[in-house]
Amino acid sequence: MCLGIPMQIKELNGLVARCEAKGVEREANLLMLMHEELAVGDYLVVHLGRAIERVSAEDAATAWALYDEMLAAMDAGAPAPVINSSETSIERDE
Repeated sequence: MCLGIPMQIKELNGLVARCEAKGVEREANLLMLMHEELAVGDYLVVHLGRAIERVSAEDAATAWALYDEMLAAMDAGAPAPVINSSETSIERDE
């Protein structure tokens, strides 16, 4: 499974953004979003080094909350959560 990672723009240089998430910085190619007005502080979903979508700070925080829960469950050996896309709740697949 591949995941896009929400990252915050820290620096813009043409079609390249220096982005940060959880203390990790990466460069992201902005070619797919070249027609959007992006600014330092905006949040992007980055996949394989390419920004694929601009998202709100709230959506980025929600995604990270889910990722953090999945990582914690994996670390504890618990079953991973099942995300019901029709609701905002998270269920446990046990």
